[in-house]
Amino acid sequence: MSKQKKYTREQRGTVGRIESDNPRMTCRNVNVYYGDKHAIIDVSIDVGRNEVIAMIGPSGCGKSTFLRCLNRMNDTIPTCRVTGDIFLDDTDIYEKNIDVVPLRAQVGMVFQKPNPFPKSIYDNIAYGPRIHGLVGNRQEEDEIVETSLKKAGLWKEVQDRLNQPGTSLSGGQQQRLCIARTIAVSPEVILMDEPCSALDPIATAKIEELIDELREHYTIAIVTHSMQQAARVSQRTAYFHLGDLIEVGETKKIFTNPQHTLTEDYITGRFG
Repeated sequence: MSKQKKYTREQRGTVGRIESDNPRMTCRNVNVYYGDKHAIIDVSIDVGRNEVIAMIGPSGCGKSTFLRCLNRMNDTIPTCRVTGDIFLDDTDIYEKNIDVVPLRAQVGMVFQKPNPFPKSIYDNIAYGPRIHGLVGNRQEEDEIVETSLKKAGLWKEVQDRLNQPGTSLSGGQQQRLCIARTIAVSPEVILMDEPCSALDPIATAKIEELIDELREHYTIAIVTHSMQQAARVSQRTAYFHLGDLIEVGETKKIFTNPQHTLTEDYITGRFG
């Protein structure tokens, strides 16, 4: 594919409906700066309740940076500064008195590379509920571990080896373990940053099937480099380009009838 074209700020204006009929997270005029670099430029978008929204775009376009704004993971970067408004229901997650530890339980994250703790499969799941005070005894802990692994489609594969290290699992199983670990602390939103990029096609298919099942209970925002994956798993798609949100809308419309030239150029492979 050819290099990205250069477009003026006016040519990169957002089109499509940024609002959701039933928003779980509401983002307005979000800007992200890394020192002097303006990485995210005035982005406004809703993340709808019980929907999967996919964020697509060329490498370096800001989609992962924006995703990390949704649970304040960018706070861990000293040079990073975020402005604008991001609400989880009626809560401004950037209020000074917000504790990010329970926030990151409410808005969980699954990363690009599976990152199980160096603990047993059981303890990988039980660790979060323990530190958040969600369990009072071993029976409750057992129930959370089993339920979380079942929701992640992993229980049947690991129920007889819960004391084995999480790192002993295959890559796809490790990623489902990380999803189970996220589910265990009862999140409301799950963020996924290219969760299948390190997996083979069979493991990827299992994760995509799982995402579709999880949507019944959770709100999901996924960053993906695969347009085919976005088309398969999401109900809405947002296209980012050089820090701007260019277009957002129903996934089918974005891929079959994009309204912005930039979106069309990317989807048709003119650049990327």
